[in-house]
Amino acid sequence: MLNVLSLVATKQLSLTAKGSIDKIKGYEISLSGKLNEVSLVIQNELNKLDPNARLKAEADFNNAVAIEMAKRQRDLETTRIARIALDTLSIQATGAVPGSLLNQFSLDEYNGDLRVSTTVGGNNWFSWGRGGESVNDVYVLGSDLKKKGEVLDLGKGERIFSTRFMGDQGYVVTFRQIDPFYVLDLSNPSAPKLSGELKIPGYSSYLEKISDDLVLGVGRENNNVKVSLFDVSVASAPKEVAKYLLKDEWSEVENNHHAFMLDADNKTFFIPGSQGGYFFSYADNGLKLSSTVSQSGVTRAIYINDYYYVIGNDAIKVFDLNTWKEVGKLGLK
Repeated sequence: MLNVLSLVATKQLSLTAKGSIDKIKGYEISLSGKLNEVSLVIQNELNKLDPNARLKAEADFNNAVAIEMAKRQRDLETTRIARIALDTLSIQATGAVPGSLLNQFSLDEYNGDLRVSTTVGGNNWFSWGRGGESVNDVYVLGSDLKKKGEVLDLGKGERIFSTRFMGDQGYVVTFRQIDPFYVLDLSNPSAPKLSGELKIPGYSSYLEKISDDLVLGVGRENNNVKVSLFDVSVASAPKEVAKYLLKDEWSEVENNHHAFMLDADNKTFFIPGSQGGYFFSYADNGLKLSSTVSQSGVTRAIYINDYYYVIGNDAIKVFDLNTWKEVGKLGLK
């Protein structure tokens, strides 16, 4: 960003301003401090003009910065990565990818390669210009953290809301107004590619692969919690084979994967909502609400043998998974 401002200032401002900016670039202060100082130099230079000329100069300068930033957006926002040996805590390799990561599911190591999903741009980083149209990328890095392959420009103008890497495939959801669900072929680390995509209303902010052919998504549609079931058996043509809309306005699963419980043996999963807890069956490639728990502040569920334990703010309730009847309760107040 500092170099962009310096470049535009060289073209559009006086030599005095350029000299001041070059001097600031050499200061031993933080980058944010330098940016603030440079902004003051630019604004002081513009304030020398009469109001009409200043308005035009500000518009021209801002536009020039925005254009330059759009050209260089993958150079302006970087996430640095280090590989650390746990036995010696020594750094084995370092690397970097453009953009920023959403959460821990944005990183995945597989067969010695690191897969990374990032969003680039779309931010108002500074008072001049803007971050440009956002794009979303997936990179494959080797064990030396050097780039081996990439899939670029997923969901232009959108941001990544969830990512899941599973073996030779990757799944990415971006969102602005609709929910593009992307399937990536990562079998060749040097040539990853987009296999297929599906666009549906809403978005999924958590993804869980629940079988070889099914991916579960939890997110929102029209301000309500939405559960989606995606069939990815044909990577080039993913389908939303089932969805279920809840009255709840939020679920903790959206931003905390520990709130999700999967019982693969019984093809059942649990999510907490704003009004209680929900057990779903995904048998036969569908979604069926098997049982609900009306309880204050439901946060978690676990299963032990043939029983589900549902944890809330005021009690732990125990349910028989065969009958869904409550068989025990422990008060917490």
